[in-house]
Amino acid sequence: MGQPAVTAPDFRGASTVGEVMLRVPKVLDASATAGEVRALFEDDHVHAALVVSGETLLSVVERPDLDGLPDALPACRAGRVTGRVVGPEADLYATWLSMSRRRLAVVDASGRLLGLLCLKRSGRGFCSDADVAARAQDRESGCRGGPSRTAPACFSASPL
Repeated sequence: MGQPAVTAPDFRGASTVGEVMLRVPKVLDASATAGEVRALFEDDHVHAALVVSGETLLSVVERPDLDGLPDALPACRAGRVTGRVVGPEADLYATWLSMSRRRLAVVDASGRLLGLLCLKRSGRGFCSDADVAARAQDRESGCRGGPSRTAPACFSASPL
């Protein structure tokens, strides 16, 4: 018996990471703490916290990074960038094949945050800004996911 057929992902004609990245990712300011990231992770749709100083990505924090760390620790010290970023010109298919995590920050050569590559739970495509906005609208209306939570004071979802 052979291997089961792998269904090709649906990239909707895109060939680079920059074509499918979320352009308005949620970010935390450099003053954010590990405790504020923990609060952000109370939303089970949030898989990575992007910590920035201005437009520069300082750190990508994932849930396991916070294990055993005090709430007061600066969030930028809890995460890392290595292995958690990709350039906008990267080949989308090759990136998809090599992804070991569902979120990758998209940065330019100088470390400026451009967006977020967000693999769908199915693994067969990437989230769009419209997908994220629709989910937020549902949460705010109380239709899915329970009551909406307030974000930490330094939380932002402004365009980069």
